[in-house]
Order: sequence, then C-alpha cells, then structure tokens
Amino acid sequence: MASAVTGAAPDALVPGISPSVYGEADFRRIAALIHAETGIVLSDRKRMLAYSRLAPLVRRSGLANFGAYLDRLEDDSEALTEVIAALTTNHTYFHREPHHFEHFEAQVRPGLVARAQAGEPVRIWSAGCSTGEEIWTLLMVLLGPERETGLRLTRTDLVMLASDISANALAGAREAAYPRSALDALPEALRRIWCTPLGGGSEPRLAIDPALKAMVRLRMLNLLGDWPMRGQFDVIFCRNVMIYFDSPTKDRLVERFARQLQPGGYLYIGHSERVSGPATELLDPVGPTIYRRRSA
Repeated sequence: MASAVTGAAPDALVPGISPSVYGEADFRRIAALIHAETGIVLSDRKRMLAYSRLAPLVRRSGLANFGAYLDRLEDDSEALTEVIAALTTNHTYFHREPHHFEHFEAQVRPGLVARAQAGEPVRIWSAGCSTGEEIWTLLMVLLGPERETGLRLTRTDLVMLASDISANALAGAREAAYPRSALDALPEALRRIWCTPLGGGSEPRLAIDPALKAMVRLRMLNLLGDWPMRGQFDVIFCRNVMIYFDSPTKDRLVERFARQLQPGGYLYIGHSERVSGPATELLDPVGPTIYRRRSA
C-alpha cells in the first residue's frame, strides 16, 4: 500500500494520501462496519483516526488500498476482529473517577462483604474493562487494606466478570502488570498489599496479586451481542464506553444493564454519560453517574 503519494488530490481525507488508497467511500464503509458490529459511531472528525488505526493492518495485508482490504473482511473473521480491536479506544487508568470508588467503598462494599461472609454469592461486572485498570482497582477497594481480611474474602463465593470486545485489551488485563507510575493514583495502602514489584526493565513495574487474578473471569464480549450470563449482578461498572454510541444504542444497552442487575444493585457509568429511555423506569439516581435498580 502506498503510504504517501506526491501531489495527492486536494480533497484527500488524509494529507499526502491519495483518495485511491483511502477515500470517502472507504471511510463510510469503515464507519458503517464498526457501527453494525459494535454500535460505535465514527463521525466525520474520525476520518484521520480511522486511517491511522487501520493503515498498519492494510500494509501488513499486502493489499494496495483500503477498499481491497475492506473487501477481504467479508470473508475473514480474524481480520475483522483485528479491525474492531484497532478502532476500539482502550484508554483508561487506575482509580479513574475516584468518586465512584468512594461511593462503592462507603455505601456498597459493607453489604457485599457481609453477604459474602455469610456464604451468599456476590457478582460484579466490569463491562468494557479494557486493559484491566478498572477491575483491579475495584477489587482492591472491595478486599480492603487489611490483607488477611481480604484473603478470607477471596475464599468466598465472590466472582468478578471483566469483559471487553478487544482481545488485545484483554491480554493486557490478563497479564496484570503495569508501570509503577500507572498505579500512583491508587491509595498507597491498597497498592502496597495487593501489588508485587517486578524486576527487570528500565521502568519499575508492579504485578497484581495472584489472589486477585484468581477471582476475575476475563471474557471477550460484544455488548451489542448475546450475553451468555444467566444470573444477575450486584454491581455493574460500564464507564466511558457508551460515549461512542448513538442514543438509541445507548438506551437499549442501559436497559439491558438495568435488567441484569439484582433489585437494589448498582450501575456506575462514565462522567459524561446519562441514563435515558426505558431504563429510567428501572433505575434511580443515587449519586453523580451512579444508579440503583429499583426493588419493585
């Protein structure tokens, strides 16, 4: 694939790239494909982003242009999976939106701990977990700053589901090792007892404690597809995922989350997201971007 063409047409979507390599029709096909597969809306402002994310895949394929590569996707599910992963934003970090974890610790954790200690099942879902920072933060807050008390909880019927559409993101979550600086936002007491220093490399790294990793089920899942889970959850985190969806898709997804919650269960969404549509009949706001499933 030609990466730059001297004298490219002035209406090129990307400066220096010929429309015969990547043109308006290609972007429209990409936008339609990603919306159909994931619900993500690529506005016209994302033309450059689509090119920069997919150009390495097109080059690696050996094909001459985006059109030929998009044709291949019709019969190549593996290549399609790569495209979805490339266009899925995986930006996240530890202890993001601290007010969620503060609410969870103060208002939700005591009840979950009591139920787990009584032998009852506790289920938590991080939907759109990306590379794992959210689920590990949540689990550390749940287990708390006293290691022996936390380890006793790991032996109860307490299971965390972490799902994402991207295999690459899940691989990072499964590795569960991060630069030391990435965990600076965590409370020091949690970082000290639930993370282990790793040797080697130019930058210090920390690994998530194996006891925590054993509690989490990492699964690839398209939120717009079928959900294999039959049971309900006590808590669902889905933050900064729905900002990429159009309003009808968002409303349908939030309603599905609400119905997947136990009565009295909690839904945490991103700071710029809101609950609307049918879900408003099922969820009550209890804090900034925090909702609780009605009991009746």
